[in-house]
Amino acid sequence: MQELEKDMTPQPGAENPAENAESAAVDSTPSLEEMLRQAELKVAEHHDAWLRAKAETENVRRRAQEDIAKASKFAIERFAGELLAVKDSLEAALATENPSVESLKSGTELTLKQLVAAFEKSALKEINPAGEPFNPNFHQAISMIESEQEANTVVTVLQKGYLLADRVLRPALVIVAKPKA
Repeated sequence: MQELEKDMTPQPGAENPAENAESAAVDSTPSLEEMLRQAELKVAEHHDAWLRAKAETENVRRRAQEDIAKASKFAIERFAGELLAVKDSLEAALATENPSVESLKSGTELTLKQLVAAFEKSALKEINPAGEPFNPNFHQAISMIESEQEANTVVTVLQKGYLLADRVLRPALVIVAKPKA
């Protein structure tokens, strides 16, 4: 019986190989608490990154809105600066005590040149369609009259139109030739 007991008692160097593999696997894999702690750290890290990205997006949006507000507020600044010279010329003409007709005419012509130059610098173009075919995108017909010109041709320009960077600011008011009966 002593021999049987010897066989049943575990020997120090002769452990069960299945138990060794199990205990090694348990020892090498992290515990559930460790896995949870690592997951919570990753969640906190991702949450922090998300908050930072959200704040940065909000800052970009706010700066863009400020830029848009400034752009619309000061969009006319360059054009207004050009018009100051025109205003100065008109004030100088009115300040003259005894202007002659010729000096008023030449001063008005110079002022008009300044205004035309300001328009050109600001991409403001004149529409003067006399003799051109009627185009409802750029012209507004006030009436039609019989004329020697071809039908649907602009006969008279009552008021010039204007384009601002190829966009109609004001259509030209025109009288159009109607077809002969």
